[in-house]
Order: sequence, then structure tokens, then C-alpha cells
Amino acid sequence: MTQKMHRIASIPGDGIGQEVVSATIEVVNKLASKLDFQIEFSHIPWGTAYYKEHGQFMSDDALDVLRKFNAVLFGAVGDPDIPDHVSLWGLLLKIRSPLQLYANVRPVRTFPGTKTPLNTAKNGIDWVLVRENSEGEYCGQGGRSHIGQPWEAATELAIFTRVGIERIMRFAFETARSRPRKKLTVVTKSNAMRHGMVLWDEVAEEVSKDFPDVDWDKMLVDAITIRMVAHPDSLDTIVGTNLHMDILSDLAAGLAGSIGVAPSSNLDPTRKNPSMFEPVHGSAFDITGKGVANPVATFWSAAEMLTWIGEKDAADKLMGCVERVCEAGILTADLGGKAKTRDVVDAVCAEIERL
Repeated sequence: MTQKMHRIASIPGDGIGQEVVSATIEVVNKLASKLDFQIEFSHIPWGTAYYKEHGQFMSDDALDVLRKFNAVLFGAVGDPDIPDHVSLWGLLLKIRSPLQLYANVRPVRTFPGTKTPLNTAKNGIDWVLVRENSEGEYCGQGGRSHIGQPWEAATELAIFTRVGIERIMRFAFETARSRPRKKLTVVTKSNAMRHGMVLWDEVAEEVSKDFPDVDWDKMLVDAITIRMVAHPDSLDTIVGTNLHMDILSDLAAGLAGSIGVAPSSNLDPTRKNPSMFEPVHGSAFDITGKGVANPVATFWSAAEMLTWIGEKDAADKLMGCVERVCEAGILTADLGGKAKTRDVVDAVCAEIERL
């Protein structure tokens, strides 16, 4: 029987994105040859260098190009020379929204060999954060008027639709149901945001009736920051809006040990479009080119990608290799170690060889 070839679009982008994506491709190719599955990465040069040459971050036919692939492995976008809102809306958000990658999933846990800065997390942290990824505060609606005047005005609209809320709630309840504790916390701010977030609460209540086996509660976004620090064991799966979870997921990564190990998946649960997998850490120009970037977040993102495309056994084995390397103390500076990117890659490849 001929094996299916998994075709993956590789968009390293900017800064350390280039370093961690090339490291990850090396590791995944090694894993594929060891476990005998077929995977092929195609490099796509979109990012700031492309923008400086062409005046745009990606080609006009970008979405059609991406639809030919089974998944996308993304590095980072952002450059000190370009305002962040230009680069973000020029590449990442220009992919997420039209492809309806509406479920952003960010698993967070304390890795072997690393430790959480929280003394309240006796057993470390093990959470999954689900972020609505297509609307809310990042819908792109709004504008500016009277520019340059003292009465200059800027509006930023947050748009919440019933269909958008319901599909992310169903996804979050299903995610919670799939985990041992079957526990979900819905993040809200309906005391102050009395229209969109009240609809958010109402839809959560409606959807919960289809998941009687899931234990769920609701919490204001400001209050949950305290709960994450003071009572981390009380949380498991968490769902929130685009902006709220953007902030909370970075806090979660820091509480677990480092943003250098935080992965994310931008999923189209309908599977009509290819899903995109990326580390959370961004382009980190302060360490670009020094060979010290932590590739673990991208390794974990690749493991999530392998699970999504049907190679769960390979994903589990990859994560086992990464965890053994961390446990052995081969850690980059963000985790308190002295290893370089290359040291981590070599150690993970050696673990794969032992499989």
C-alpha cells in the first residue's frame, strides 16, 4: 500500500522564526525516515524581506497556494523596521481570517527538567487554552478620523457573531470532554461589555446543555488572572475571546516555565482549509542570529501538526524525545540552561535515532 505524502508549507518568516523552523524541519525529517512516514516541506519566502522587495508580505495568490498543502508550519512575523500592525495584518491575520482558522489552541504544561515559578502549582501546570481566532476584538473593523488634530479619533470595534461564538464554544467543550478532568472555564467580561460578551455568555450556557458530562464555570477575565496564579490546579481547559486569550496564553506560558516552549495551532475544524501551526514566541530580534533560540515550542507545534494530519504515533514519539532531552538538562537560556539551539536539535535527533 502506498503511503500518503503529507505536503507541508513552511513559512519561516522573520527573526528567530527562520532558525526554529529549519531546526524543526530537520528533526521532523529525521523522525519521518526513522518511523517510515512520508512528509515533504516546501519553503515559502513570505515575510519582511519579501515585503521590502514586493511591497506586500505575501503573494496575491497566497491563499490558493496554501490550499494545495495539508498543513502550514509558521515561524514568526515582525521586524524592527516595520510597524507591528503592518506586519501582523500583512501576513498572519491575512491567512487566519480568510482561511477561517477559527480555533487557536495553545496547550501549556510544565516540561520535565523545567519548573514553574509558581509555588502554588505543586504538580506543575497542564492546561489547554482555546482562543476564538476569527472575530471579536481582532475583526479589523474601525478607523481613524481628524488625523493630526487634538480631537483625532480612533475606533476599534469588537464583533461577536452567534455563529462565531457557538462554533468556538462547541470546540472548547469537545476539547474539555477529551481530557481526563472534563473541566472547562469560560472567560468573559460581560459586566462591562454588555452586548457582545453578554451574547458570549448566553451562547456558552446554551452549548453547555449538549455537554452534561463537562464540568464548566464562568469567570471574568481580570479575576481569572488571579486564579491562574493562586489556584492553578483548579483550571484545565479555558476558552475566551481573541484578545483575552492572546494575553492569558502568554501569561500561562510564563507561569508554566517559558514562552520558549509554548506552541499553538490555528485550526479549521471543518478541515476545508489547511491548518497552521506556530510557536507563540514571535520573532525575538534581540536574540536573532545568536543561535540561542529555544526550538522546543516549534517542535511541539510540529507534534500538534503531526497529530492533526493523522500521524499521532509519530507526534507522541517526538514529544517523548523532546521531554527526555529537557529532563537530561539540555535546556536553552530561557529555561535556565546553557544549551544552544544546535545542542537541542542534536540531542533530539540522537533520541530519535534511539527509537
